[in-house]
Amino acid sequence: MNMLALFMAGTLLAATPMAAAAQSTASAAPAVDAETARLNAWLNAKYEAQMAASPMARSYAGEKKDYDKIDDLSEAAAALQLERMRLEVEELKANFDRAKLTQDAQLSYDLWIYQYEEAAALAKFRRNAYVFEQMYGPHTRMPQFLMQVHRVDEPSDMDAYVARIGGIARALSQQLEIAKRNAAAGSRVPRFSYEMMIPQAKALSSGAPFGGGEGDNAVWKDANAKIDGLVKAGKIDAARADAYRAAAKTALIEQWKPVYDQLIAWFEAELPLADAVATGVGKNPGGKAYYDMMLRSSTTTGLTAEQIHRIGLDEVARIKGEMEAIKQKVGFKGSLQDFFKFVREDAQFYYPDTDAGRQQYLDDATRYVAFMKERLPRYFGILPKADIVVKRVEPYREIPGAAQHYYFSTPDGSRPGVFYSHLSDMRAVPKPQVEVITYHEALPGHHMNFAISRELTDIPEFRKYLYINAFQEGWGLYSEKFAKEIGAYQDPYSDFGRLTTEIWRAIRLVVDTGLHSKGWTEDQAVRYFTDNSPAAIGQIRSEVKRYIIMPGQATGYKIGMIQMEKLRRKAEAALGGKFDIRGYHDTIIGRAQMPLDVLEQQVDIWIAKQKAR
Repeated sequence: MNMLALFMAGTLLAATPMAAAAQSTASAAPAVDAETARLNAWLNAKYEAQMAASPMARSYAGEKKDYDKIDDLSEAAAALQLERMRLEVEELKANFDRAKLTQDAQLSYDLWIYQYEEAAALAKFRRNAYVFEQMYGPHTRMPQFLMQVHRVDEPSDMDAYVARIGGIARALSQQLEIAKRNAAAGSRVPRFSYEMMIPQAKALSSGAPFGGGEGDNAVWKDANAKIDGLVKAGKIDAARADAYRAAAKTALIEQWKPVYDQLIAWFEAELPLADAVATGVGKNPGGKAYYDMMLRSSTTTGLTAEQIHRIGLDEVARIKGEMEAIKQKVGFKGSLQDFFKFVREDAQFYYPDTDAGRQQYLDDATRYVAFMKERLPRYFGILPKADIVVKRVEPYREIPGAAQHYYFSTPDGSRPGVFYSHLSDMRAVPKPQVEVITYHEALPGHHMNFAISRELTDIPEFRKYLYINAFQEGWGLYSEKFAKEIGAYQDPYSDFGRLTTEIWRAIRLVVDTGLHSKGWTEDQAVRYFTDNSPAAIGQIRSEVKRYIIMPGQATGYKIGMIQMEKLRRKAEAALGGKFDIRGYHDTIIGRAQMPLDVLEQQVDIWIAKQKAR
């Protein structure tokens, strides 16, 4: 599995024994420190070797080494990477005594092993995966990488940009071959996904310099803007700028356009073969086992689909009770369903569908970021150095009603984190939800989590970039609720918006398992969602489509939040007056991401240290 895929693959199922809390005696400390230093050097060397196979991962990390290259995304390359990881695990076990490491180094040891074990487990289901889909398919993710991640500060960076146009074309061709094999094996996205991907791909292969469409193609526009930036900075003259434009144009026409034409042709050929009535992966060959694996990966637990479904039903019922209390607080006369309809449909809860309305949304979200920035030092000891900004999703990948999302900052803070919102359909971004989603995606949610991890200097590099679904999404949801404790949601409708997003995540447990393990159709899932939430119908339909093509991923949010709240209650009960909220939060997000069972062990260690003071 290539490194870029590893970053997105999901959870590790590590297990650090509780005995790790009992460290070596003081007399053995120098030996332990020396062994730990040796391990960290080994891990960093192996990670560097892995990074050599993923120049895109280097760019995501803010590096410019191999800046003109794009990852090999073939199945052969993935198999080689997995075998290399297996051999590295053998070498790790043969050359290091885990018992002679510090507690944190033991965590690194375990995470390295289970990073491989997770990749190996997922590789067994490679034919079940959806390669191209409307949310994060490579046909939109790769152009986004080129435009958003590939910085052009020097002329050589523009040379690399042009080279990467061809590299992306090659990588997309490799992904298309895998997608064809998977579809032939019975793993084909529903018809709606092809219907959404076709215009996405056409938007990325029309307009200038290709012809057809109106205005400039997004990549061509980006290339010209970066060339203009070099001219403005005095790095190149007009003649060299013209040469770069000619080179970029040639690469786009001769390399980029042909592969997008192939994608479009395949999407169009697949569309009539795809299911018109969409459901989950359980119907696909091996789909049940695949879904069970995705649940384990997404939640880092052994919870079954039936158990997760039941947790979701119970949480939906509980949150509805809190919603009922707000309904009464605002004096609404009628049932909760009537209140849902009122909040979903009344014009006062929506921004105007105009440029001014979109700017108002961005301004409000930016204001909530500023509110949280002012309060963070009281509740967190570790704060991110990188800034966070709010932006609208670029037109070429904007989907009406699609979920807002976070984009990473660089470890040195030179590129801020970005809270992105889809604003083509203003009815899909209700005012009551803007505050809570800002806290989830920006502060103290995803930006705090990812930026702090990447800015750590005393852990092996690979840990800074681990992506563990239940941890990072559980933290995002925990952050939403924690914000209420520190003065957010002063408007009761904004607090209702918070509950709307929490019940949304509880509904995900019901709907995701319903689709993939119980055979629910898309319409059944939409109906359950609509009956139990005031979310806008555009949001609901887009969300259900997301769950269908990303099996299991949506279950990590609520399962992770439940665990983090449980651990906080445990610490508060154990420590009483010694409980420090800053210390607890730093324990949760101050050592990068980890599986939920390992997180509990870290909290137990922190509790023991606090008691010993």
